[in-house]
Amino acid sequence: MSTCATVSRDLGEPISGTAATARTWLLLEQPGPWGARALTQSHLDPALGRALEAAAENTGVRIALIRRAGRHADSGTPSLRQVYAAHTAPGNTWLRSATTTDPQRLLDLDFTALGAGDHRTFDAALRGHPHTGDPLALVCTNGKRDRCCALLGRPLAAELAASGVGGIWEVTHLGGHRFSPTVLVLPYGYAYGRVEARTVKEILHGVTEGRIVVEGCRGSSAWERPGQAAELAVRAAAGELAADALSVVRTENAVRTDGAAARWEVTVAHTDGRHWRVVVAQGASLPPRPETCGTSVLGAPARMDVVAVRELTVAALAS
Repeated sequence: MSTCATVSRDLGEPISGTAATARTWLLLEQPGPWGARALTQSHLDPALGRALEAAAENTGVRIALIRRAGRHADSGTPSLRQVYAAHTAPGNTWLRSATTTDPQRLLDLDFTALGAGDHRTFDAALRGHPHTGDPLALVCTNGKRDRCCALLGRPLAAELAASGVGGIWEVTHLGGHRFSPTVLVLPYGYAYGRVEARTVKEILHGVTEGRIVVEGCRGSSAWERPGQAAELAVRAAAGELAADALSVVRTENAVRTDGAAARWEVTVAHTDGRHWRVVVAQGASLPPRPETCGTSVLGAPARMDVVAVRELTVAALAS
């Protein structure tokens, strides 16, 4: 059976620089079925879902629903729901946990502060505290958005949970259906595509040691897509795997007068003082293909192509 995921894999579409962008993730447990727009198409009160969408708009916070791996029967509103908040910016990475019987309490959050990396509002409104368990692996399984997420994501989540791996949750949407199964790992916020259970286990083991696995990585949600590609390119060039070692400190659009595709100059900094200048160009993945199983329209998905990686000297930094 041909799906958007099999076509993407067979064509060798690159996955670097394709992660969803979110400095802060806010996750609410919601059992039962999910629609394509899960916040307003699930057993969550749709009025609350709309209010949460409005509250999070332009704040850097991305809201998603989560549920435990397995069967999705919903016998009624859960008496106690798990809530997580995670900030993914290097140097201020955190993962907070709380439970609530009233999801309306999420509207008490200061979303602007949360998006900026201040978790005090989460702690005050929900009695949040540092998450002390296993790192989280969120597997996209929402078949109403794309069947690949259900066909490939649900078996992966079930296999991981059955093998005793902790921190496994199904999640409503991570973007990039054609890279299914897709996984987001918190607290560091790196997304992965086309993963297998053994790879997820390796990724989670790395997270416990503060390391990033580069294989299959789509990028860090802390950065826009050119920055995601640039950071991964620097990791490959420098052999740097420490999670909090690199930051994207500047992204500049390169001026083009020839009508060519967009191009960026991205500056990536290391905590030890080194800097790199990375040139990233937007390309198109050819030949045209459906970007999702939900459409027959052919498209050429944008891709982030790293053109050059150059470590900067002290003199170059001063200029």
